[in-house]
Amino acid sequence: MYYQQTFFLENWLNILALVWFLVCFNGYMAYARVKSYSTPCLASVMHIYRTEWMRRMLTRDNRIADTTAISNLERSVSFFASTTILVMAGILTVMSSTEQVINLIEDLPFAMAATRKEWELKLLVMLLLFVYAFFKFTWSLRQYGFASVMVGGAPAPEEGLGELEMEAHAARVAKMTSMAANSFNLGLRSYYFSIAILSWIINPWLFMVLSAVIVFVLYRREFRSSTLTT
Repeated sequence: MYYQQTFFLENWLNILALVWFLVCFNGYMAYARVKSYSTPCLASVMHIYRTEWMRRMLTRDNRIADTTAISNLERSVSFFASTTILVMAGILTVMSSTEQVINLIEDLPFAMAATRKEWELKLLVMLLLFVYAFFKFTWSLRQYGFASVMVGGAPAPEEGLGELEMEAHAARVAKMTSMAANSFNLGLRSYYFSIAILSWIINPWLFMVLSAVIVFVLYRREFRSSTLTT
């Protein structure tokens, strides 16, 4: 009991910063997920365009352009998935040479002194964030693969299916591509929040400030950007 009290007293600032980060991270993820159904944003608008894309795809005999477009999206996701593995390897490398990094960071302005355990905890949190991003990117890849199969198995125009059946199939494929895009967005948001965690290495107060700034930047880009109104 005494050890726990001492631990919290000595690390109250880091604990507060981590809790604030989790509130910002999970809070924005939940907000974006809920508001995407009721508020115009990039996710909801792009879903409308994906639905229109799939409607037009069903009217074409040659669907090479459609499968090529999905393949291009897969390449972007694959790039981030591969990059995430390299980032995780870099974090593990830094964890094996913590003492050298501590000596390097201590010379930076506004840097607060930290013990080895505190450093390892901060790096572990960053590693877990990139593990989360990796799972989201790879799941996005699989979902785009599912969308490719659905496009390949889409009914041809000469089959003469009814309008309701065609509309239902277009909606299913559009939903799958939107799910893949949303998984990719979750991975990208993790990259944004990793910038905040990087500042934690320097100063917990800076970490908390940047966590809030990242939320504001993401909100502006997804709900209030000029791209949305174009």
